[in-house]
Amino acid sequence: MSGEATTLSGLAAKVDKKRKRHIEEPSKQSKAGAPNSTGGASEGPKNKKKKNKKNSKEQEDKPKVSRGEPKEQERKNGIDEAIGKMDGRLLADHFVQKAKRHNKELTAVELNDLSVPDTAFLDTSSFDSSRSLEKLPDFLAAFSPKGTKLSDSSEQKGTPHTLVVTSAGLRAADVVRALRAFQTKESPIGKLFAKHIKLKEAKQFLERARIGIGAGTPSRISDLIDSGSLKLDELKRIVIDGSYIDQKQRGIFDMKETHLPLLQLLSRSEFRERYGAKDKKVEILIF
Repeated sequence: MSGEATTLSGLAAKVDKKRKRHIEEPSKQSKAGAPNSTGGASEGPKNKKKKNKKNSKEQEDKPKVSRGEPKEQERKNGIDEAIGKMDGRLLADHFVQKAKRHNKELTAVELNDLSVPDTAFLDTSSFDSSRSLEKLPDFLAAFSPKGTKLSDSSEQKGTPHTLVVTSAGLRAADVVRALRAFQTKESPIGKLFAKHIKLKEAKQFLERARIGIGAGTPSRISDLIDSGSLKLDELKRIVIDGSYIDQKQRGIFDMKETHLPLLQLLSRSEFRERYGAKDKKVEILIF
């Protein structure tokens, strides 16, 4: 009898041990899947891969900022405030950096041919007012020699003393309206852009009209110079509408389709030989 009791006691102990093991195993599994000490769920290789991909895409979507480019907080209300703070050396470097970024296929020689010397730029960083369009007449007056009348024009037809270069035809039309303070009956502000104006019509206008100031886009201005209709004999300043940015936060330096034609215009031999010269000097002003 005592032998049977011992056998039953041994079986009961084994059954009890087995039952305890079944109870402990789910508990261990739940601990393994529980959140870690930081409060986040454990990540497997797949989750980590997805997270890395997401972070990589977020970095790609962020706009890249090259050396010398204005910071995002300096671009607001349609104006790039950083451009007006640059002196000639910084502007020359800014032009080159943008050219490299937009035209990666250009060789070192080609880049050098398109470069604008720092002596070409007139430092306008002392202009304290906003570079909004309504301040453009004040800007021109502030950086013209004393006694200069911006409303004056040459007796020779199509011979301006000032060219204002903008990024697009619509913007050029706005500039023309803003400069009406310098317009006279004998000397209107020249519309040197393609928006609703054919090249033939622009040439005919310059051949019959005296203009002191002309406003337009780089490509159209170059075309008019090439045709001989736009004469540069008395040109004193090229004003670039550099502070303006459109709704997509792009300025004349930010778009390949405007920046390259701008460089091609500014690096023309007719201008290059007059930058920093004593006679017939031409200066570049960034508004």
